[in-house]
Amino acid sequence: MNLMDYNSIFEIRTDQDFKKKALEIFRFQYENNIIYNSFCKLIKKDPISVNYIEDIPFLPISFFKNHIVKINSHKTQKIFTSSGTTGNLLSKHHVVDLNLYERSFEKSFEIFYGDIKDYTILALLPSYLERNNSSLIYMVNEMIKKSKNSKSRFYLNQMKELKETILELERKQQKTILIGVSYALLDLIEFFKFNLNHTIVIETGGMKGKRKEMIKNELHKKLKKGFGLDHIHSEYGMTEILSQAYSQTDGVFKTPYWMKIIVRDINDPLNLKFNKKSGVINIIDLANLYSCSFIATDDLGKTNGKNEFEIIGRIDNSDQRGCNLLLD
Repeated sequence: MNLMDYNSIFEIRTDQDFKKKALEIFRFQYENNIIYNSFCKLIKKDPISVNYIEDIPFLPISFFKNHIVKINSHKTQKIFTSSGTTGNLLSKHHVVDLNLYERSFEKSFEIFYGDIKDYTILALLPSYLERNNSSLIYMVNEMIKKSKNSKSRFYLNQMKELKETILELERKQQKTILIGVSYALLDLIEFFKFNLNHTIVIETGGMKGKRKEMIKNELHKKLKKGFGLDHIHSEYGMTEILSQAYSQTDGVFKTPYWMKIIVRDINDPLNLKFNKKSGVINIIDLANLYSCSFIATDDLGKTNGKNEFEIIGRIDNSDQRGCNLLLD
């Protein structure tokens, strides 16, 4: 079996392009992913009965904890694992082609922020650095390398050094992105106060048991005050997919052209002809070509139908995730 070419995924610009490619990828994954194929057959779905996006089955995200969700016959290049508490079963994403992951996050960044070479990338992600096989660390590490700026790097707990670097870059009027896990960003502004003009702060969510969880609005209010900014940006991604959405203002996330959010009825998860704008989030990530592009998450959200969405919580009793999920 030859790998399906992915270049056309990143050329999608219209809804019609998206729908056509989504149905093509559904057929490819149905034929070549044994886990997805089994799930589709279980709920009596096949390429003959699937003619619209609304007909496509979404694989429950929990399958990544117990199964190898990837196309058959091709070797795993890298395994990414989710963060989680001790004793909980972790999700594992068996990535067949790392070049595809890199292409996806580079193109997403370019859409929302422009050329990565224009930025210094400062990463404050201690809880992720302390474990292996984080997809976020892989992404940020590649971004640091591609920024080609000598000041771009990871920080573990070197708060004073990070503060001095930020202030030096501000004096030079150097465009900078500080990407950090929520609790570490709060730690930083407890030690130091800033008045930033050339730095974008992107929080990736998560207190990781280090601090009490807080609602998104409260978190952003504190961060805006501590960094002297009008807006705090957010990144939404997860171990099981290869694309990211970004929020640049007011907690509203926007997706790249090849990613779409659909909400489902919490009481009828297989019903996608669901007309309300809030519910449980299903993700279509066409870049997740060699795994599964159609995933039913445990996240509660609302969408305006224009490739924009908000996270408003999680289904009761679902595991605490390491990605950007704070109750709103």
